[in-house]
Amino acid sequence: MCGISGFLNSDLSWDASRLEQVTRQMADQMISRGPDDSGVWVDPAAGIGLGFRRLAIIDLSEHGHQPMVSACGRFVIVFNGEIYNAEDLRRELVVEDPTLRFRGHSDTEVLLQGVSIWGIEKALNKTIGMFAFSVWDRESKRLFLARDRLGIKPLYYGIHNETFYFASELKPLKQHPKFNPQINFEALALYFRFNYVPAPYSIFSDIHKLNPGTYLIYSALEKEFKERAYWSLDEIADPERVENMSLDGALSGLESILSDSVRKRMVADVPLGAFLSGGVDSSLVVALMQKFSDRRVKTFSIGFEDGSYNEAVHAASVAKHLGTDHTELYVSPQMALDVVPQLSSLYDEPFADSSQIPTYIVSKLARESVAVALSGDGGDELFAGYNRYAWGDKLWGGLKHIPRPFRRLSGRGLGALNPSAWDSLYPVYEAIAPAKYQLRNPADKAQKFAGILASSSSMDLYQRLVSHWREPTSLIAREVAEPILEAFKSRSNGSDCSFIERMMYMDLRTYLPDDILTKVDRASMGVSLEARVPLLDHRVVEYAWTIPLRFKLSQGQSKYILRKILYQYVPQQLIERPKMGFALPVGDWLKGPLRDWAEDLLSTEKLRVGGLLNFEPIREKWLGHLSGKANFQAELWSILMFQMWREEWEH
Repeated sequence: MCGISGFLNSDLSWDASRLEQVTRQMADQMISRGPDDSGVWVDPAAGIGLGFRRLAIIDLSEHGHQPMVSACGRFVIVFNGEIYNAEDLRRELVVEDPTLRFRGHSDTEVLLQGVSIWGIEKALNKTIGMFAFSVWDRESKRLFLARDRLGIKPLYYGIHNETFYFASELKPLKQHPKFNPQINFEALALYFRFNYVPAPYSIFSDIHKLNPGTYLIYSALEKEFKERAYWSLDEIADPERVENMSLDGALSGLESILSDSVRKRMVADVPLGAFLSGGVDSSLVVALMQKFSDRRVKTFSIGFEDGSYNEAVHAASVAKHLGTDHTELYVSPQMALDVVPQLSSLYDEPFADSSQIPTYIVSKLARESVAVALSGDGGDELFAGYNRYAWGDKLWGGLKHIPRPFRRLSGRGLGALNPSAWDSLYPVYEAIAPAKYQLRNPADKAQKFAGILASSSSMDLYQRLVSHWREPTSLIAREVAEPILEAFKSRSNGSDCSFIERMMYMDLRTYLPDDILTKVDRASMGVSLEARVPLLDHRVVEYAWTIPLRFKLSQGQSKYILRKILYQYVPQQLIERPKMGFALPVGDWLKGPLRDWAEDLLSTEKLRVGGLLNFEPIREKWLGHLSGKANFQAELWSILMFQMWREEWEH
């Protein structure tokens, strides 16, 4: 796992020394992504610089050094990620060209030779892996960028001030003397809605995120780029691909693919372990790892003294049953709060999923013992794991028959109740509701429910479920139209899909790559840890979309088919409990230990800086939160993360 960066100047006046200096400065902004080695490659005649920081995982020798030049000398690559079927591809390449000799055993060299012999698209289609890379074709003067199918690894790019840039993060771009970007207000509106900036947008105008499953060709001669898809979730999520299979057949097929995915991700030349929360996804990954390992798998979890946020006890039970070498850390409030000042630098772009804090802490814990950790991310989106899928489907099934004006009026009435009123009513609900329907933070859920009653359609309901600021453009101190994401326009949102499947598709297109995977990438790479996600092997994804929905969500039980596989290794009673997630009591912190910090960033004076934000609605939420009128932690956290990021970037 590494950090890559580079640029193509239109001005060819820079000599090699100047190119190397700026290229190295850019790459060195990502030392945590690659503490083990660095390198630059420049060509003054083309105005190009390629920079690299290496976290050595496969082939720790000098043969894994980058930038790497192909055997024929035509192509130069900087690569971030892992190709898990590299050995298979190596053998295939040697069959096609028996004269080919590999210098080392790195997957980077295999990919580079694959591009050289097969071409970019064929090489991409043959890969199993997570990656973001750039290849410079010295002959045609074209630069290729590519990103893995699910968007596990990040890649920014764009033309700004007549220079083409790319990098794993935004920080390197700031080191180029011509980089002086402006905030993209459309992207800012999207950020305030979702708590992240969705691809292809970035927080800056002219700079974009490369979409998952695509590659880009930039011509240095024509100063133009074209983006092409080599893998399409729209095609994978086509309802016509769902097969009429038996449950036994689905179980056998899925377990076989999952097993191979986990085995492939256990190959490393450095110590390896796994995150373990004790939930379905991470427990299944660890169970399969232990099945294929001849030693105790190292597992890591964190816990909290507050029982409503603590999953460590469940993780410990699963670890004991599987016989892993388990390490847990109980996180004090102060330990969590100490992470907050690092967030703006760590995430490099406004990002406001507060579970970024425990994700960083568990990554740091794991890095003390291993350099690679497998995680269970992706199971919720592929196998109907989020509560909102079943809940939202049933809710819309009832709401659509009630006149919208009546629903809107009811929502206003429910929204008028403050959190203390909801908390006083919850014991009645708790006494009669089954365990799997118990709620954490019931007042927050009730406020959310009140806000979605007026939904005009199923997709409007979905957007309300995943939105944080209902009217994000009202926060911006200039007229701006919030763009509609391409995922909302996709044909996979058609009537031939169930509402649950449409929500799963939307999350795979947006929430998974731009929130969940961004969070894991920045947190893990912030401590120089490689995180691997076996449930997001594209073969698993493709197979999952052939499985009927009734095997994913059965009688209100989420991830049914994953549970059936898991219970071959772990007793059911160790897993069955309400879903928790990596939540934190941010709302309480903002009224307690973080109040002074928040008050400073949310002061009228700081909200007015740069003329970016309308301070009135933000101050109204802040004062309402402090008074206990409602818990506005999600809305306020997004403002705080933006304000902190803005101050960091401007320094």
